[in-house]
Amino acid sequence: MKIPVSLLAFLAVLLSLLVSMPVYVVAGRRRDADQEGKGGQLFGGTGDFLLHWFMWAIAPLTTASLRLGLTPGFYNYLGLALGLGAGVFIGMGHLSLGGWAIVLCGVADILDGRIARLTGVASGYGDFIDSTFDRYVEVAAFLGFLVYLRHEPWGPFVAAAAMGGSLVVSYARARGEVLGVLCTGGLMQRGERLVLTCLACLVDPALSLGLGWPPGRLVEGVLALIAVATLVTAVHRTIWIARRLGPQRTR
Repeated sequence: MKIPVSLLAFLAVLLSLLVSMPVYVVAGRRRDADQEGKGGQLFGGTGDFLLHWFMWAIAPLTTASLRLGLTPGFYNYLGLALGLGAGVFIGMGHLSLGGWAIVLCGVADILDGRIARLTGVASGYGDFIDSTFDRYVEVAAFLGFLVYLRHEPWGPFVAAAAMGGSLVVSYARARGEVLGVLCTGGLMQRGERLVLTCLACLVDPALSLGLGWPPGRLVEGVLALIAVATLVTAVHRTIWIARRLGPQRTR
């Protein structure tokens, strides 16, 4: 049985990442100051080791970007292009390409904020562009999943539910911030959604090949998980923000 090149590439990258983890631990397992400052978490804190390890792993990219003079705007538009491309790849059935595009889009999204803060150019304009582009990217990815799963009985529904839940989670946070209440907690934030969708795209072809599963089964299951978890997160944020705003007088 011939092993697909995409699977070999995934296994090679996975092996290199696993090898780097002990190096990170031996090097001191430092928590990333930038993530600490913004209260960044992964999976409610249970994935913080992975979060801070990943920030350590991509630190050379930050250094190289600063030396090359790459701006936050460059990474904003690069992330947008990669995210839209991910949606196209997924919709065409190229899950592995879509997964790698999501990975690179996530890295670009991290770098734009880090470079903005390190160079002192963080601004309301940058925050607006970054947040808005993130929504374009998520919609593109979930639309790609909807097209990819269009022949499955529940496929389009779980893809649409995951997209709707993701948008409501983001809206609740944005609306809360407008009213002076910052809420970044919850089970399924953007970072978790990126991790799960990229892993689903990269692992699904391997499981389909190795276990004889129909293509897309893992993707559909992950989207169902995202749909449920984003609904829970949205409800949590709604209640949390509403309580801090206090009762409002009926108009």
